[in-house]
Amino acid sequence: EILVGHGRLFLTSMPAAYFPVPVLQNGIKLTTEPPKGLRANVIRSFLPMSDEQLNDSAKPKEWRRLQFGLKFFHAVIQERRKFGPLGWNIRYEFNDSDLETSTTITHNMLELDGAIPWDTLLFVIGHINYGGRVTDDNDRKCLLAILEKYVTPKILETDYRFSESGTYRCPDNSDVAD
Repeated sequence: EILVGHGRLFLTSMPAAYFPVPVLQNGIKLTTEPPKGLRANVIRSFLPMSDEQLNDSAKPKEWRRLQFGLKFFHAVIQERRKFGPLGWNIRYEFNDSDLETSTTITHNMLELDGAIPWDTLLFVIGHINYGGRVTDDNDRKCLLAILEKYVTPKILETDYRFSESGTYRCPDNSDVAD
């Protein structure tokens, strides 16, 4: 076969000792890092969502508020990684696929007739989607305790705050479509 010299090759790789060094030395490297800070992380999580997606639910008010809660939860656990062993006993690679899966599960649960299955949401998101990566028992307890602040019936109340200081909460207009 003839090799054409004017093509491009895109590779994706996790850091690994066995990856060939000459490929790295001769190529252009791009990295994607999570945004700095809770606000930037939450905003980045909402960027791929359209207005149609935010309004596409049988329970639109609940859907929007739970969306914000999930995205804020994701930002919090991402930020905890910066604190090394004070944040998590073991470094976990939580990523956007965890958030996407949790979003899909939440949407599907809201489409069911009847009350929101809070216990099911907590179990699936906390033990399976995110918790499936967690191997330390104390980290799992911490993750579930954090999640319970964001996936709770209280999030549907307009005056619910994520923190005792009242600084962190759902936006005022999160229960109506803009």
